Amino acid sequence: MDIQKLKQALKFFVSDHSVNFGLWEIFNFLFALFTCALLAWILNRVYVKYGNSLSNRKSFAKNFIVLAATTMFIITVVKSSLALSLGLVGALSIVRFRAAIKEPEELTYLFLNIAIGLGCGANQVVITLLSFIAIILFIIIGKTYSIWKKENVTASMSSYLLIVCEKKSAELNQIINVLSANSNTVKLKRTDEANGRFEASFFIDFNEWKNFEKMREELTKLDENMKITFMDTSKDY
Repeated sequence: MDIQKLKQALKFFVSDHSVNFGLWEIFNFLFALFTCALLAWILNRVYVKYGNSLSNRKSFAKNFIVLAATTMFIITVVKSSLALSLGLVGALSIVRFRAAIKEPEELTYLFLNIAIGLGCGANQVVITLLSFIAIILFIIIGKTYSIWKKENVTASMSSYLLIVCEKKSAELNQIINVLSANSNTVKLKRTDEANGRFEASFFIDFNEWKNFEKMREELTKLDENMKITFMDTSKDY
């Protein structure tokens, strides 16, 4: 191994490669910084409006601009020197962040915010901007579709129904006929008879609560002492 080349490599590694800023470099830096702050502000508004976190989203998102700008500043400083980059890793291993991340969504937005700072600090403004626009569109479209689906899909309420007749005053086929007339599907899951007591378990689904009310009224006409237990098992869209 050439000792001279090894010395040059070591000198290059430990040397401070400072960047001489001219007018054009200053303009690029300010443009990237402005873009970084603007994207972080847009992310702030998107998170406040479309986020699902139960915590105070406004309080959490107000740090986005500072975080993105700080990340960009750090990357701008250390990108010209491998030694500074390794020093940054050592410094971050000492600093412990105690921020309480309660939900995965908060971590996702923080990661996206840091990515904005990384991209702008590495002078990859165009790629950062295009990626940010795509991700924001995914978020907005996904949230809009979720709201549209919740508002427009016909609500089908699946439920577990337990019917108890103490004196078996109503026949099973009568009960099934009432359920079938007021629900979309009826599935008999279990029946029990003992000492004149009759129990039947069903899985049913219906579109509107008025169907359930009509169903309940018709069942009580068969037996006014009939006990009806209802448990909703429908999925929350």
